[in-house]
Amino acid sequence: MLSCQKSTEENKTAASTDTAENPLLQVWDGRFGGLPPFDKVKVSHFAPAFDAATAKNQTEIDAIAGETAAPDFENTIVALEKAGQEYARFKTFFNIWSSNMSDSVFQKVEAELTPKAAAFNDKMIQNAKLFARIKAVYESDALKKLTPEQQRLTWLYYTTFVHSGAQLDSTAKVRLSDINQKLAEQFTKFSQHVLADENDQYITITAKEDLQGLPQSLIDAAAESAGQHKLANAWVIANTRSSIDPFLTFSTNRALREKAWKMFINRGDKGDANDNNAIITEILKLRAERATLLGFKTHAHLMLDDKMAKTPERAMALMEEVWKPAVARVKVEVADMQAIAKKEGANLKIEPWDYRFYAEKVRKQRYDLDQGEIKAYMQLDKMREGMFWVAGELFNFSFTPLDSIPVYHPDVKVWEVKDKTSGRTVGVWYFDPFARPGKRSGAWMNTYRNQNKLDGAIPMVSNNSNFIKGKPGEPVLISLDDANTLFHEFGHALHGLSSNVTYPSLQSPNVASDYVEFPSQLLERWFTTPEVLNTFALHFETGKPLPQALVEKINKAKSFNSGFNTVEYLASALVDMKLHLEGAKTIDPDKFERETLGALGMPSEIVMRHRTPQFLHIFADDGYSAGYYSYIWSDVISADAFTAFTEAGGPYDKSVSARLSQHVLSVGNTVDPAEGYRLFRGRDPKINALMEARDFAKPNK
Repeated sequence: MLSCQKSTEENKTAASTDTAENPLLQVWDGRFGGLPPFDKVKVSHFAPAFDAATAKNQTEIDAIAGETAAPDFENTIVALEKAGQEYARFKTFFNIWSSNMSDSVFQKVEAELTPKAAAFNDKMIQNAKLFARIKAVYESDALKKLTPEQQRLTWLYYTTFVHSGAQLDSTAKVRLSDINQKLAEQFTKFSQHVLADENDQYITITAKEDLQGLPQSLIDAAAESAGQHKLANAWVIANTRSSIDPFLTFSTNRALREKAWKMFINRGDKGDANDNNAIITEILKLRAERATLLGFKTHAHLMLDDKMAKTPERAMALMEEVWKPAVARVKVEVADMQAIAKKEGANLKIEPWDYRFYAEKVRKQRYDLDQGEIKAYMQLDKMREGMFWVAGELFNFSFTPLDSIPVYHPDVKVWEVKDKTSGRTVGVWYFDPFARPGKRSGAWMNTYRNQNKLDGAIPMVSNNSNFIKGKPGEPVLISLDDANTLFHEFGHALHGLSSNVTYPSLQSPNVASDYVEFPSQLLERWFTTPEVLNTFALHFETGKPLPQALVEKINKAKSFNSGFNTVEYLASALVDMKLHLEGAKTIDPDKFERETLGALGMPSEIVMRHRTPQFLHIFADDGYSAGYYSYIWSDVISADAFTAFTEAGGPYDKSVSARLSQHVLSVGNTVDPAEGYRLFRGRDPKINALMEARDFAKPNK
């Protein structure tokens, strides 16, 4: 340990004295217009890289702001697009390490740099000369002569600066910057607390009888996890969704199910050093004050001002329209489960730790559909091949694996993406599929490099998941739900790979948060098409395809458990919105959650998908705050969009996929999303398709 500490200090000194050799700052070289040098990065590089990158970016901003020529699109807006490349590269590495490689050493650096980054951003936003130039371009008669894309980019800069406080007086600007730095500190603490609970808490099983009901793949994964914890003759259930959900589905040990469930849903809520309740209260206060400074009624009104929904009231109206039929469906689902429990002689009331277990029994009884049986056909590598095939059929993409590409962890694999007809390289796709300490839970997509025509850059994107490794050399089996999530995240990646814009700030998927989930939720619908299941759902032992009888059962059961799935999501989205509509009130998060769910009539058998103390979407940054409704908003659009295929030649209709690419995937933020959708669909989206897909009561309209 001492030698490691000495090495770290030596590296830190070396990195701090020679920023010219710092890999976080260097222009990427090699193939595809340059590749990120992940293999050269040390945690000690981050602090000096931040200082050097922000200093360089500040010099560029000062030059643009101090330009003596009259402001125009080229010397102001385009100049800003070209500035800050070193800082952009730094942020790419920083975000990757924060999400995927967050050990205790990096977390100290992260806690130091996040408030500094917030302060740097505020300094740029609050540069009066810079904003005056942006405003002059935005309000000029010359704007009307620019291309629609150039007008959209100018609008984006102007709106972003205004929403970030560029028009405030000097006193308000100082306070706003202070708020943003404090928020950055709290976001980092919140994230690190959740990660600590996920890394440090787990269930150790030492008796084989406690494994009863678990599929062999989960037992193997638990054994592998125990080995990572250096526990002999044991099995470990990790405190992540990819481990907990299947355990709750299959374990026959009710006491252990309850223990696992409580461990998972109480992350960040145990009254210890990792408790997030006080942090949430502080974040909400700071957001409310910021919204008031910026002239908005609440944080929710601020966040939705430039989204598709436009107002919290419109978002709430949609959620409430879906909530009632979803809760009604839950009552039916619970009654079905309760009947099975009674028939089996179990003297119990269905509790949250029972829901998945008894739902699986109902699934087997009603549809003769066994998740364990299906999982034998859901090989991770084969599902990935299925995604590639769909991308080829819809968008003419091909994927070729790449060797000897720098990566930040041995689990990461890389593919070159090409247009099948022309052979042109479209982009590069990274895949980081497995859970490990220091990696946040869940699944997500990242953009490593923005596509743009200014410098001819092709996109680099990643998909990141948390599947559990089994025995070395054996295929990783995933659940039906996990396979669906895999396709969802790949939809985000295809959005990024399809980008065809001039300016990097407008590239796909840099669109409104209540539109960005549309392409990802749309791609989920191809996972269960016969073409995918018949070809890529192959048994891991026999290699035989999923039997047609099972395919038919899967399709019949598509809306099964839709009450549970909708209610656990909507509960989170409604609590998120209601929290941020409270304004400056001091919020006790646990109490607010409890009382809000009670007023909504939340079924006692379900909890929020993301309870407030672990709700990373809304408290790890501002991205989805007052915006978790985006998933249901986007799913209305995606359900409606898929009917465009089914009304035409079917899911693989070439003319419809071409329109989708032309008007949605490739255009990024160059057009208003509502207009882009109308160009694709010929009209605005309707809610009917969503209600039908979830088998809810038809809307009265």
